[in-house]
Amino acid sequence: MTTNEHTEALKVTDTRTGRIYDIGIVDGAVHATDLRQIKTGNEDFGLLSYDPAFLNTASCRSAITYIDGDRGILRYRGYPIEELAEQCSFLEVAYLLLHGELADKAELEEWTDTIRNHTFIHESIKKFIDGFHPDAHPMGILVSTLAALSTFYPDAKEIFDDDRRKSHIVRLIAKIPTLAAFAHRHAFGLPYAYPDDDLSYPGNFLNMMWKATELKYRPDPALERALDVLLILHADHEQNCSANVMRAVGSAHSDPYSSASAAAAALYGPLHGGANEAVLKMLAGIGTVENVPDHLARVKRGEIRLMGFGHRVYKNFDPRAKIIKRVASEVFEVTGRNPLLDVALELEKRALEDPYFVEHKLYPNVDFYSGIIYQAMGFPVEMFPVLFAIGRMPGWLAQWEEGILDPDQKISRPRQLYVGPEERHLGLAASSRSR
Repeated sequence: MTTNEHTEALKVTDTRTGRIYDIGIVDGAVHATDLRQIKTGNEDFGLLSYDPAFLNTASCRSAITYIDGDRGILRYRGYPIEELAEQCSFLEVAYLLLHGELADKAELEEWTDTIRNHTFIHESIKKFIDGFHPDAHPMGILVSTLAALSTFYPDAKEIFDDDRRKSHIVRLIAKIPTLAAFAHRHAFGLPYAYPDDDLSYPGNFLNMMWKATELKYRPDPALERALDVLLILHADHEQNCSANVMRAVGSAHSDPYSSASAAAAALYGPLHGGANEAVLKMLAGIGTVENVPDHLARVKRGEIRLMGFGHRVYKNFDPRAKIIKRVASEVFEVTGRNPLLDVALELEKRALEDPYFVEHKLYPNVDFYSGIIYQAMGFPVEMFPVLFAIGRMPGWLAQWEEGILDPDQKISRPRQLYVGPEERHLGLAASSRSR
């Protein structure tokens, strides 16, 4: 390609041929397809970039979430996560992610009422859930029921009809707490508790989880707000594994229910949605404050991993971890102090004072305290990824919608570097097999 004086470019010399190329730089990136011009001859397909797990490849242009891992910055649509967690509700943040701007008072009331009006699920979905074995993992039930919802709303396939697309986005945000709570109650053989539209979004979820024989469930305000904050902290996180899956499936123009089911399946994996459970297991294994030094010594010797520390994106502190630590203290004032908290606090204190962990930029991430909080609130560990999915749904949908409306996007189809055998033929091998 030829560059003009106003274009930034990367000058590349191909040592195989001696040819020099100018590769344009736009927004701090080169277009991978521009590498195709670098060839050794006419029969050459052109140069590919090889990037397993997308460690340094931007698959899209996005205006939703900004992360600066070196400085510990997380912003939704430009707003710092600290301000959103302090001043907004989860539904306000969901509106922001999907609409690009915060709602005014009238818009928020309409948005909230619309969500409340779609919290109930079809009675046949209850029968579908009843078909699962009692010990079925609630995340497996959630993945399945999200996919099943697509069969109840055939018009969800009309993804380029603005009104229909937005109506199904609302339905998914409204119904995922109901599906999640029903999955939990099925596992414990409890009757389903229907949504209470008088309650807030997190309050209604707590109602569907814990309501027993009382006529009206009234959630503790501190726990209700704590859950709201936790959902905000998980609402989006740029191009993570499940968001990438949501976009990839959406690129085939799949409906939002099927796409969300695929994203939830990615979140089901222990490397993605199971990190806070791994932290709890680690803290329980340490047992007491006195055992913390020995645990850290084993980590430094490479014998075990330090769960809940470090992050693939954040090379400084995780801004969500600071917020969640404050939430933990508020929750424990209501539930009583989780005995694992003392172990966690001592582990954090010693790790942050140890040059080894500081030099390796191992700071607490959002998963370090979230599991302790969920456990204190009464959630079984199997529900941890389900809670993650509830919070992440608006982010998934924002990513999905942005992807399908992006004119630069096509159906996702990565290239590969083939490393298998060259052409070969059955020949004698075929005849010898037939004997």
